[in-house]
Amino acid sequence: MVIDLHTHSSESDGTDSPAELVKAAALAGLDAVAITDHDTAAGWAEAAAALPPGLRLVRGAELSCACPDGRGRTITVHLLAYLYDPTHAALMVEQSRLRSERRERLQKMAEMMQADGFPIDPVELMERLPFDAPAGRPHLAQALIRAGVVSSVDEAFATYLTGGRYYVGRTDTPVERAIEMIAEAGGVTVLAHPFARSRGPIVTADVVRDLAAAGLGGVEVDHPDHDAATRTSLRSLAGELGLLVTGSSDYHGTNKTVRLGAETTSPEMLDALAARATGGKILVG
Repeated sequence: MVIDLHTHSSESDGTDSPAELVKAAALAGLDAVAITDHDTAAGWAEAAAALPPGLRLVRGAELSCACPDGRGRTITVHLLAYLYDPTHAALMVEQSRLRSERRERLQKMAEMMQADGFPIDPVELMERLPFDAPAGRPHLAQALIRAGVVSSVDEAFATYLTGGRYYVGRTDTPVERAIEMIAEAGGVTVLAHPFARSRGPIVTADVVRDLAAAGLGGVEVDHPDHDAATRTSLRSLAGELGLLVTGSSDYHGTNKTVRLGAETTSPEMLDALAARATGGKILVG
């Protein structure tokens, strides 16, 4: 089986609609795919309705969380949440807060760029987003591409959107609280690309140990931003802690060059993940 447990649709910062995403997954030869948009379950129903015959759909989300890095600082980590109940009250409130703050943040960044003479229309930018969708910097990157300021999303991030004059922060959910909420909602949590140094600051192994003690279910080992040595150390750490080991492409459509199924999860790990979840089940087309 070919299983990809980390993908994004246009409900957050991908370019495929949820329906297009599951169709693309089937065409790519996947047997199972997870939809894990940022801080939302909005694409679940559309993806389920369009599920091609035989394809398995794992419903999830990617949560941005504040976490100690093990070196005296607090950084952002990403938590993949699978097969949880999206109607859990505390989780709904927190995800609504995050989506609202993301929109405010994106609009402020666009307004700052417009004030400095960039050919960006903040009103048009926000109108392009689905209602109540998580707004992210990739949406502003696409606006910069359309305006001819940059030629790619990577260039937009490297030049303008990572730190610097136009960067605006946000208030993420404390990671242990996020793990707790997902567990209360019957879901399973996996720490996404935990040692991906190319993305910025990372946590230490001791932090992963602390998160495992707090209820973390797994770590994403096989990811495009993890080299061979990183995968080996993470796999060993997961074995030490009894954590699930997943692999995923982190597909974003044309916003990134990575293809669906570029990294995969074993069937045994998917079965173990599903067995631990009580908030939802894997759907089969």
